[in-house]
Amino acid sequence: MNPGAYSPIIMTAIFIGIFYFLIIRPQQKRDKQVKEMRNSLKVGDNIVTIGGIHGKITKIKDDVLTIEVGADKTKLQIARWAVGNLNKNETVE
Repeated sequence: MNPGAYSPIIMTAIFIGIFYFLIIRPQQKRDKQVKEMRNSLKVGDNIVTIGGIHGKITKIKDDVLTIEVGADKTKLQIARWAVGNLNKNETVE
């Protein structure tokens, strides 16, 4: 066999490896961090939803969170998966 016959297979394997380590693996790590953050939420945490709503958690029941938003302390119920960020040092006004 010609030594150059395996060249396309080797190049394809290299590209798949690069794709995995530059795109897939970091995304899996990020997904794991987000899942851990959402599972560690507790009453009193200040959060930002994926829709940009800032609020403070007042009640947690399974996968439904009740948050207070705004100056008049309006209560909203959101799904746990809708939490985008946890703000540890920020207060909601």
